[in-house]
Amino acid sequence: MFERILVPTDRSDPARRAIEQAADLATRYGATVTVLNVVDTRELDGDSEDDERTQAARTELKESLDDADFDMPIEAVVRAGIPSEEILDYADEAGADLLVMGTHGRTGVRRYLLGSVAEKVVRLSDVPVLSVHPAEVDVGSVPYERILVPTDGSDGASVAVDCATDLATTYGAELHAVSVVDTGAMAPDVQFDVIMDQLQNRAQTAVETVTAAASKAGVEDTQTAMLEGRAHDAIESYAEDERIDLIVMGTHGRSGLDRYLLGSVAEKLVRTASVPVLTVRMPDAE
Repeated sequence: MFERILVPTDRSDPARRAIEQAADLATRYGATVTVLNVVDTRELDGDSEDDERTQAARTELKESLDDADFDMPIEAVVRAGIPSEEILDYADEAGADLLVMGTHGRTGVRRYLLGSVAEKVVRLSDVPVLSVHPAEVDVGSVPYERILVPTDGSDGASVAVDCATDLATTYGAELHAVSVVDTGAMAPDVQFDVIMDQLQNRAQTAVETVTAAASKAGVEDTQTAMLEGRAHDAIESYAEDERIDLIVMGTHGRSGLDRYLLGSVAEKLVRTASVPVLTVRMPDAE
């Protein structure tokens, strides 16, 4: 599934953790890893400073990779420009099929590559993006043993299911499929019992679809659950209770559609979940 993995970095702790997870994925999938550092030209005063910063960044990146002593070759690339744009452009040029990015998550610190830049990349990337959280959080380690895929049964969720089942098979991991009956989104004047029955039936069908797909893919252990509450909170609580190592979610991405589980919920989890979140964008309609 993954052949070329791109890791944007600012050499922070979350970024280093992203490289570690990328390396583990690359080992299992036989993929290559490229680490990209972008010098933000908006912070520079002139061309000469651009050249100096770029050369310094190239030296520092090489030294940091040498010090890390990974058991596989990792290519180092330095570019100058607007970070989110350069990351997406390079991913397209290099034919990357997975981006792995560090993010400060719930700490709220908004540094280069962490915070707004990562969110832009998650929203706009054509390829899956794995958002990796701070190293000080002692969860979400590799190898992945428990993978969670939230689903609402939509086409957007199904692309994440395909990715999650492949990862579960590769890692020999448990696959957890959940569907949330989002009671927080209900209008106060609805016929509660009727609507709840419909939503619960839809949720049951959604998780059964994942179970069938997982069985076909050769996943040996699949757990399912129907949850109630606000989607974001219910998914995050389940992940913590079940000691999930990785959340895989679909998103409509650049189409701008914020549907249940797609768009706003996925982006909230990228910011706040204490484990890595892999977002998989639904392809644009032809």
